[in-house]
Amino acid sequence: MVRCIEQRALSFQGFDRQRESLEPLQLVKYGESQKYHTHTDWFTSPAQTTSEFGGNRLSSFFVYVHASPDIIGGGTQFPLLDAPEDERWCEFVNCDVDIEDGVVFRPIQGNAVFWRNLVGVRGKDGKMGYVGDRRTLHAGLPVQRGSKVGMNVWTREGVLDRKYRSG
Repeated sequence: MVRCIEQRALSFQGFDRQRESLEPLQLVKYGESQKYHTHTDWFTSPAQTTSEFGGNRLSSFFVYVHASPDIIGGGTQFPLLDAPEDERWCEFVNCDVDIEDGVVFRPIQGNAVFWRNLVGVRGKDGKMGYVGDRRTLHAGLPVQRGSKVGMNVWTREGVLDRKYRSG
């Protein structure tokens, strides 16, 4: 099952990514009042982006593996993004949040949120490189009722050293 999830994540990102660029999958469970503070998935510390770690985190998936039928709250908030204007999005994002709160994805079992953590920039030397995209700042909002289980799927820029890969 893990290999199937990894393969789907890689396929979604295109065929130039290899399995050795994936960090081990991470499951997280949130009960009532639990949350995860505002953060980015990309690193600012060079110690966390060395070649043995495969560089920085290029992209992220957050998969809603389980959401209890009675869940209230527990969405994933991107405060620096503009909410979509088309009402059809309201099935997937909370259209009742204030515009200054950005976008809040609803915790819908079986759905996933995907984003690229890094953007390409040209350095003073003319070479292309990557920097963290501050628009990917996000948080796991508190679960007010019920529970959810999420899965993080992170892809690095390059290949992780064998000791940091899954099985």
